[in-house]
Amino acid sequence: MATDTGSLVAPRETGAPRPREAGRTTRSARAALRPGGRRRTGVAYLFLAPFLVLFVVFVLAPAVFGLWISLTNWSPFRANQSFIGLKNYIDLFTPDSATSGDFWQSMLATGIFTVASVPFLLLVPLLVAVLLNQRIRAGSFFRAVFFAPYVLGVAVIGVIWKYLLDTQSGIVNHVLGMIGLPDNLPWTVDVPWAWVSLVGVTVWWTMGFNTVIILAGLKGISADLYEAAALDAAGAFRQFLSVTLPGLRQVMTFVVTITILASANMFGQSFLLTKGGPGNQTRTAIMYIADQGLSQNNMAAASAMSYVLFVFLAIISIVNFRLQRERAEESVS
Repeated sequence: MATDTGSLVAPRETGAPRPREAGRTTRSARAALRPGGRRRTGVAYLFLAPFLVLFVVFVLAPAVFGLWISLTNWSPFRANQSFIGLKNYIDLFTPDSATSGDFWQSMLATGIFTVASVPFLLLVPLLVAVLLNQRIRAGSFFRAVFFAPYVLGVAVIGVIWKYLLDTQSGIVNHVLGMIGLPDNLPWTVDVPWAWVSLVGVTVWWTMGFNTVIILAGLKGISADLYEAAALDAAGAFRQFLSVTLPGLRQVMTFVVTITILASANMFGQSFLLTKGGPGNQTRTAIMYIADQGLSQNNMAAASAMSYVLFVFLAIISIVNFRLQRERAEESVS
């Protein structure tokens, strides 16, 4: 009697994992627990040890110590330090306290500089990176030219531009006078010209770093996407909006975050070019914290200010990452 053997075999579901494939994860987990897996983990931590030691000694330990200082009346001239709780933080939010007014004025100056500089530090490097990404002659030379100022220290930048922007004998005013423009602009001694100088010098100095990062992101965008857009009759501007910007979303998230943090921690440019003036209008939060902690020996209040600034920057960073993630999810859906 003939038997239909095919009917005795259960059909295999295409999505069901094979027994051999299903066991791969388990075998990998077991391999990690074997002596060889532990040895590899130990080697990894051995290579990480120098960084971990430096991180603990120079980042984690000072952060914990600074938090403790902010909760005391710590002073290098006092033998016994007393715990005062949140008094230093409360004083910062009390209008009549000794540190509140100056601190929030410095925070306002920090906000002005950040809002004024970040758009230029994003748009200018983006445009330069797009141009450098084209097939042009001496492309490597121009990349080096744009990145060269970034390798200079802030002290060098400050001295150079302090001389160039001097109101009386600066080269900038001299050149402006030669072409018929006002030659007595107070670049470093009056607002808003002081802000123009600080933003302009910072953009000239640091744009090369963002340019290199964005340029690396452009290299990672597939050329097939541009070819497909060209086949759909998309012009250069449309390709920039539909291909380049979406392809740079993750890179730009990183660039936006580090640029905001760097601008909010600006110190050297203002210290060297304007001395925080005129008055205290360009004195940033870092300048005021350094003055209170190092010059006035008010370390407890300075530590509290540092953590308030840290909280603001942490909130901004988290919001930025959340917004970028939501935009990425919307584009995928």
